[in-house]
Amino acid sequence: MPSHSGLFTIIERAARKAAPRLRRDFNEVQQLQVSRKGPADFVSQADQRAEQTIYEELSRARPDWGFLMEERGEVAGDPDKPRFIVDPLDGTSNFLHGIPHFCISIAVEEPMPNGKREITTALVYQPLTDESFWAEKGRGAWNTDQRLRVSSRRDLSEALIATGIPFMGHGDFAQWSRIFGAVAPQVAGIRRLGAAALDLAWVAAGRFDGFWESDLQPWDVAAGMLLVKEAGGFVSDYRGGDRPLERNEFLAANDALHSKLHKLVAGSLR
Repeated sequence: MPSHSGLFTIIERAARKAAPRLRRDFNEVQQLQVSRKGPADFVSQADQRAEQTIYEELSRARPDWGFLMEERGEVAGDPDKPRFIVDPLDGTSNFLHGIPHFCISIAVEEPMPNGKREITTALVYQPLTDESFWAEKGRGAWNTDQRLRVSSRRDLSEALIATGIPFMGHGDFAQWSRIFGAVAPQVAGIRRLGAAALDLAWVAAGRFDGFWESDLQPWDVAAGMLLVKEAGGFVSDYRGGDRPLERNEFLAANDALHSKLHKLVAGSLR
């Protein structure tokens, strides 16, 4: 069993405390009261309850740290201390339609001596399968106690690629269509499962060989990006640069496939 930090223990405890109620609510999804938050963007009582539980647990353990959370937004903390980035229910639409593919995502972002901030701890937890995908900077990525490695496939013709698809009020349909038109003829398959945090965790686990998506929020990708990197993969923007969060473009894969996907994606956008 790999050893992990006390901080990770706090994060996992918070996720596991929120998980049983999510499982119960999922089994009673037809009875949930759902309010509309925006075009095709729903928030349920389950979402809010999970976030409240996680917030209470983490703020009790680290009272001077800030938060960036999907529902609550930004909660200021000591600017010289780390902050938590939390998505209490990634895959809300799946959850509300009774599709068993959703997760809790928690990351820690720490201030660095150079003035930048960096993700150093990550958890993507799937309550229904009890899979705990986690990583700490420099210590690898794991699924509970099993080491994760990105796929070793080198040829696009064998690769299974994950993506998100624009929908009402979200995303750039024209851009996505151009990328899809460039990538789809070259690969073995493309999947859209509806939870970016799990997509990235599955890239880290070698289940998916690559991933692209844009128009995401930091809480969708913060934990997953560290998982991919610590599993030996690469995460870039569509230009192949190291500014995915700034550009809001995310391209992830192993070294061989990343360079090939990057050429296809960048070429489609010229």
